[in-house]
Amino acid sequence: MTKFSRFTLPFFMLFMSVMQAQIEKTDPLYKTIMSKDSLFFSIGYNTCNIKQMENLLSDSFEFYHDKGGFEDRKNFINDFKNGLCKSPETYQLKRVLVDKSTEVYPMYKDGKIYAAIQNGDHLFYEKMGSQAEKLVGEAKFTHLWILENGEWKLKNSLSFNHHPKQTTDSETMFDNDQSMKSWLKENNIPTLGLGIIEDGKLQQVKVFGGIRKGIPAAHNALFNVASLTKPVTAMVALRLISSGKWKLDEPLDTYWIDPDISHDPRHTKLTTRMILSHQTGFPNWRWMNSDKKLNFQFDPGTRYQYSGEGFEYLRKALEKKFGKTLEKLAQELIFQPLKMKDTSYIWGKNTDEARFVTGYNEKGEAYPIEKSTTANAADDLHTTVEDYGNFMVSIMKGKNLKPDVFQEMIKKQVKVKENKYFGLGFEVYDLGNGEYALSHGGADQGTRCIAIVLPDSGKGIVIFTNVDDGYKVYEKLVLHYLGEQGRKIIKIETK
Repeated sequence: MTKFSRFTLPFFMLFMSVMQAQIEKTDPLYKTIMSKDSLFFSIGYNTCNIKQMENLLSDSFEFYHDKGGFEDRKNFINDFKNGLCKSPETYQLKRVLVDKSTEVYPMYKDGKIYAAIQNGDHLFYEKMGSQAEKLVGEAKFTHLWILENGEWKLKNSLSFNHHPKQTTDSETMFDNDQSMKSWLKENNIPTLGLGIIEDGKLQQVKVFGGIRKGIPAAHNALFNVASLTKPVTAMVALRLISSGKWKLDEPLDTYWIDPDISHDPRHTKLTTRMILSHQTGFPNWRWMNSDKKLNFQFDPGTRYQYSGEGFEYLRKALEKKFGKTLEKLAQELIFQPLKMKDTSYIWGKNTDEARFVTGYNEKGEAYPIEKSTTANAADDLHTTVEDYGNFMVSIMKGKNLKPDVFQEMIKKQVKVKENKYFGLGFEVYDLGNGEYALSHGGADQGTRCIAIVLPDSGKGIVIFTNVDDGYKVYEKLVLHYLGEQGRKIIKIETK
């Protein structure tokens, strides 16, 4: 790396005795300094916009670098022009601020702010010709911003502690947007939606990539989350059970009998408990059978077999009983109470196609968007990371469920594999020492997604991707954000 890739100043220690306490990120001064930082680096330094950089430098600017020494304003600009910016088509170096690393301290004179000190960490990405950019190093910096004639100018900059950094270092990779973008590009993940739950709250929502090629995705991008639909349907039923309007173990033939199995007496055994724990005996989907008809492949309640048909059976029973569509029931019981304004089973007049993420196969070929006008209880829910993250927070806390119903939900209803069970609507991982995780995944053409919560620690993660092999990024994300509990989940899954 050249000396022009980072900035700081050694003599800032002289100011320590007069510095005030670090200000909050909501403070107007903090936002101003962050804006100036972005103008200088994102718009100036990273794009070789020399004019932009010059506008933000004080006439008395001084630059100190732990590898390259001292430069005044004139020499700094000249070397930048003739160094990093001499041939940007063949070599580029990008500086990216590390999330959460910035500290800003105001400097006062006669009770008024005249300067501010900015401390932080930054990463450096190198790009050679047409090659993909790579993370090559990191350093610390200290900046002195000063008010000159009412304008904030960068007066002194010190850059130090430079050392190499590789993209395999998840400690920085997952805490920095540019690192994440590079990692996702390496893994051919067009779009990633990420929700991080900590202390029982949805603390972060990030979306990387695009709605479709060439169009960036916003944080409220809409995803088809495939089988993450099932937990929502399960919660509709469990809310009705909590309110005394539905029974967990009541035979469903009172309300619905599928014509395909009406001749089979085993239909009288079907209950909501069996459906939510995948013990109906149904195939996943009837179209998988040679005759395309629904059938029992074993006696209900005797063992586990994942089935979307079961959830559709429950939908029809619920709709018959209450005279309302599943969409209407979910709006009343789940979406409106949790303010999930961007979540729906159906494609309706209020669906914003401009925010809908396109799905792809592993070759990068786009799938058509599913625009269902009738709810499927098991598939094709569309939602945002924020909506589904808050839904998972409500699950973690058993919100709007009676305690006994919540206990049934997290109970190990049926064993799936060693230390993994199905409860009611959710997979239950036994993590030992009384700890457990609740989870569910989704997989369909152009979508791979998963949601996990750890009720004991208040942690959780929501991962949405829009490509057939998006599951390949699960492990590193789960390990990074869920720590030891995440490692245990991965171990159970990979046995």
